[in-house]
Amino acid sequence: MADSGLLRTIYIVSDSTGETAEKMVRAALRQFDLHEEATDLRLVPHLRHELDMDVVVGNAQRAQGLVVSTLVRGEERKVLQTKCELRGVPYVDLIGSLLGTMARFLSVEPREVPGLLHTVSDSYFRRMEAIEFTVQSDDGRSPENLIKADLVLLGISRTSKTPLSIYLAQKGYRVANVPLVLDLPLPLELDQVPPERVYALTIQPDALLQIRRERLLRIHMAADTSYGQRDYILREIYFARDLLRSHPSWTVIDVTGKAIEETAADVLRLYHKRTGTPMH
Repeated sequence: MADSGLLRTIYIVSDSTGETAEKMVRAALRQFDLHEEATDLRLVPHLRHELDMDVVVGNAQRAQGLVVSTLVRGEERKVLQTKCELRGVPYVDLIGSLLGTMARFLSVEPREVPGLLHTVSDSYFRRMEAIEFTVQSDDGRSPENLIKADLVLLGISRTSKTPLSIYLAQKGYRVANVPLVLDLPLPLELDQVPPERVYALTIQPDALLQIRRERLLRIHMAADTSYGQRDYILREIYFARDLLRSHPSWTVIDVTGKAIEETAADVLRLYHKRTGTPMH
């Protein structure tokens, strides 16, 4: 038994980065009344060879230390456990019992592939790039991006263009949105966008009136501003309808009373139907 005043060394062994195992060990250590200097954590990442196991176990034996493992391959876990037992080194397998229990529960054998937790997939990069593109292309900014967008959303103020854009971007779609502003022309770049990518969002006047008045209350603006007046809202809606009539190949979606998720599902269903492309 190690002396109570001895520095306690813990070897954290992983076939990947070891970050998860280290966090778990540090979390467990917080449950003990110990100074930080009382323990020495030694991370051994990317352990794949039996000779490396011999080195780690030998070091742990000399230091009277503990070996904590998150090796995912069953064969490697058994080899490390046997080496620890032969040298009298205490050993904790953080993942073996979990994988075994889950395999029995799911009736599926684990893949036992190291590093899956830290694998960054192509879909992750696609989503990150889509979100960055969408933020840069919000509310009519960067009109040169319109031709590069997977989806272009049009609509007057408070038709959920921005939240819908971000929601779609999180699914990996590059989205640009353009506000329809009373008496202002559309950006010329919009003419270059294939019509199957353009989706105009419309809303019923009474619903928009309520949304805008609630918005004015939240930002402490007077309710009698034109933004929240029915006559002005009707002018905007009629202006938008006239614009859309001149572009009959664009898809129009009524967002009245719909959650963002519902509208997104409608947009994606129609987009993939029109383009003949599979869903992300």
